[in-house]
This record gives sequence, C-alpha cells and structure tokens, in this order.
Amino acid sequence: MTAALTGGALLALSACGGSARPRTELQAAQLNTIGVNAYLWRAALETVSFAPLLQADSNGGVIVTDWYANPANPGERVKLTVTILDQDLRADALRVAASRQVSESGNWVEAPVQAATVQKLEDIILTKARDLRRQALASS
Repeated sequence: MTAALTGGALLALSACGGSARPRTELQAAQLNTIGVNAYLWRAALETVSFAPLLQADSNGGVIVTDWYANPANPGERVKLTVTILDQDLRADALRVAASRQVSESGNWVEAPVQAATVQKLEDIILTKARDLRRQALASS
C-alpha cells in the first residue's frame, strides 16, 4: 500500500500548476448538485474505493471508510476519513485523517499513522481531481 501511495504522491508533485485559475474552472466547479467541489469529491471516492464505505455525504463533503486490511498484511488495518471543505479545487479544501490498528494477541490495538501517509493520500486525491478538471475542460 505504501508503494502505491508513494507512486501516486510522486505524480501529484508533478501536477503543481500556477496560481491563475481559468474562468471555466470556476464555472465547472459550481455547476454541480453537491455541496463541495465535484472534482475533489469524485477523486476522493476513487482514491478510497479499495475500502468499504461507511458514509458518503456529498452535501457535507465527508467520506468515511470502514476498516480495511490489506490481504498481504492482515495484521494491520486502516480507516480513512476524507473531508472536502470548499467548492473550489484547492489543496486547503481537502483534509484526510487516518486511523491505524495492529493485531496483538488477537486484539486490535491503536497504532500511529505516519504523517507522510496522510499527505500522500491528499496528494493522490488532488492529482486525480486536477486530471478530472483538465479532462472536463478539454472536452468542453
């Protein structure tokens, strides 16, 4: 899982753009029926699709997964919460929180999550959202 996140994060770093926003981006972000940026929402759903969803509230911008254990590492599981805070496609409009547990003597025990893991997930979501926006603008 870490390798996949690292690869995605490297792609995210190459997607950083300038500060000028085309007018069409604002229009596209506001032409949706959900309460948050549609590109961030879709990208977040795609990114966490490996885990079962507990909650997906598009008006409030909250996605919560259930515990997910990678079959290659069944002694560890993670749970994610993605919050989208704005209609605009900006890095500060996205927050990812992760919980991690490890199995010790048959019981799940809280374990630390590396800050870099959360940052990588945010970068992956932002990169996907930017790609979705580019695709939408190219086809209009």
